[in-house]
Amino acid sequence: MPTYIQLLTLTPEGREKTWRDPEFFLRAKAEINAPDVDMMGVYGVLGDYDFVAIVEAPSNEAIARFSIELGVRVGAHIVTLPAIPIGRLEPDGASRAAGTPAGAELALPPPPAG
Repeated sequence: MPTYIQLLTLTPEGREKTWRDPEFFLRAKAEINAPDVDMMGVYGVLGDYDFVAIVEAPSNEAIARFSIELGVRVGAHIVTLPAIPIGRLEPDGASRAAGTPAGAELALPPPPAG
């Protein structure tokens, strides 16, 4: 199933809700009717975003619906990025070594001579 990275910035209303009730975010996620979407992890972060979430969803349409509803319920602006395992970026469809997990290695060309 495709993996997505969500970057969340709380609105002033979302900050107020989360400050009053730290479990609010997780409950709001649980209330969204999206059985095909799996939020694998949510992390509070420092910097331009308040939270980062790792999510699996079957399609861009499914993650878009989930993102819209989560943003409305929580009070957040959400940027959703598709995450492509680095191993899939190998040139010319080169295959990974047997037993190497997807995304574990990327065969890079040698550096230019001289």
